[in-house]
Amino acid sequence: MAVSYSKGPYRADHVGSLIRPAHLLEARSQHADGEISDEQLRAAEDKCIIEAVKLQEDGGFKSITDGELRRRSWNSDFIDGFENVVEATTGRLEVFHRNPDGTDTKQRVSGWEITGKVGHPHGIQTEDYKFLESVTKNQPKVCFPSPTLLHFRGGREAIDKDAYPEISDFFADVAGVYREEVAELSALGARYLQVDDTNLAYLCDPRFRDAAARMGEDPDALPEAYCDLINASISGRADDMTMCIHLCRGNASTGGAAEGGYEPIAEIMFNGLNVDGFFLEYDTDRAGDFSPLRFLPKGKKVVLGLVSTKVPTLETKDDLKRRIDEAAKFAPLDQLCLSPQCGFSSGAGKRPLTIDDEIAKIDLIVETAMDVWGEI
Repeated sequence: MAVSYSKGPYRADHVGSLIRPAHLLEARSQHADGEISDEQLRAAEDKCIIEAVKLQEDGGFKSITDGELRRRSWNSDFIDGFENVVEATTGRLEVFHRNPDGTDTKQRVSGWEITGKVGHPHGIQTEDYKFLESVTKNQPKVCFPSPTLLHFRGGREAIDKDAYPEISDFFADVAGVYREEVAELSALGARYLQVDDTNLAYLCDPRFRDAAARMGEDPDALPEAYCDLINASISGRADDMTMCIHLCRGNASTGGAAEGGYEPIAEIMFNGLNVDGFFLEYDTDRAGDFSPLRFLPKGKKVVLGLVSTKVPTLETKDDLKRRIDEAAKFAPLDQLCLSPQCGFSSGAGKRPLTIDDEIAKIDLIVETAMDVWGEI
């Protein structure tokens, strides 16, 4: 039976991933070299997750993740659990990363090839959830990559046409896999889930819209199609389950990837997605202004990602309050929350922040939320 918690998203919340401790990175390296077993690696992960839970609870967060400490990256480990989905180191989508000097680096990112009918042979996050739930007194939160990744990274050409002569059948099967996973998590008591999506944010950027068009996709039609896919993937969830979506603009480099305000997708996204909250990245001006928040309907929240996970410089409380006030001109303050712009570590590699930097930013988020809303 699920434990009763207050419903998220919370005034002070976070996207999910945390910086991997050095001893966990070392254990991963030893595992890759065959020096330790699967069981030994998992034991090392367990120990680090317990430490990560304490870090979050001590910081004051109500929602607690496992820091994604078991994952190589925020997306691949989950999608690897699908049947007939094969990771491709060089995908078809060209992405852009902004360099410190203002220039762009263009590259093709990893994606997936669909080699047959997709399936869900077993629970993907279920064992990880059971461990997380057993070591926290707060609300466990499970994050998983958006179903749109299986399409946007490769387009129609990455999907086997014998298995899926119609793209609508592919979308239906992908949604079915997600529904099965959500149902299994729900049966275990999970009540706070988050979809991590890059592609809606990428469709705010003319460069990525052009890249999608070069793959043969219609960038004007994709936002609605993707909202429908996400809705189908999370339909049937428990009535008391919180479902949120995080829109990522690229967290691998300091400059990020996608640029452009949320205006091209805001009305469709806010009114069309059947979620409780939207984690939106607003750490730099590449996300535009807050005016798209005017489309936010009653009953939904926006979690303002104002605190950067890309640079160690600590924001000031006054600056955060000023930006929250700016956002409140377009959406009611009661429908707003505060978070980092993204996870603190989207993959297993090193980050520019230290764990002490991470703790300082968590403390700042919690303290600011208490000042602004009187609660976390």
